[in-house]
Amino acid sequence: MSGSSDDVVPVNCTIKPPVYLQIGDSKAETVHSGVCVVDVSLPFGKPVNVEEITFKNYYTAYVTVRLLRRSPGQEAPAKWSTALRDLPLMDNPHTEGGSQNYYSIHRTQMQVEADHVVSVRLILRQPSSAWLTFSLEDVKIFPHMEPDPEKEVSDWLSDLTLVDHHPDLEGLPDPQTVSSSIQQMWALTEVMQTNQTTASIGRFDVDGCYDINLLSLT
Repeated sequence: MSGSSDDVVPVNCTIKPPVYLQIGDSKAETVHSGVCVVDVSLPFGKPVNVEEITFKNYYTAYVTVRLLRRSPGQEAPAKWSTALRDLPLMDNPHTEGGSQNYYSIHRTQMQVEADHVVSVRLILRQPSSAWLTFSLEDVKIFPHMEPDPEKEVSDWLSDLTLVDHHPDLEGLPDPQTVSSSIQQMWALTEVMQTNQTTASIGRFDVDGCYDINLLSLT
């Protein structure tokens, strides 16, 4: 999965040690349930709009993400919501595939809006008894940043590459020859306009005289 952008700084959060759920009443009878809980506390009094959660897997087969969200401007207590349930991290819980890969969970993958989050709970599951321990390492939470319109335009312009484009002139006449021909045609037109007679031609005038047969009496 893809990582976060290099220009976004992760939130300064506190990652508590993993807590493995046990089955049994006494220590002698307890066995691993295959379930582990990792709580991530965000800065107190500063709810975060989560953009992405990244981590390195360590033999965890599935992860569930729960968010503790507080509605802005309300005194109601924060509520837990399941944002993502049983995301597979390993190809097979009994094999090594994906056991130590890096992963990221984007807000678009979550089933609820990851806004106004005060705490994140990661519930890990490993149904295979082949691995004694499992957890997540290097957990980071990146905040959601609203895009800056001016920056988007600037980035778009910076991506443009000026190309020295030369049109393909193959098969076209030489521009200088065309220009010379046009000048000659223009000069010929000027000469013809200068030599054009301005004398009016009479309708019934023949050699300076009128032909009586062409006149009609009214």
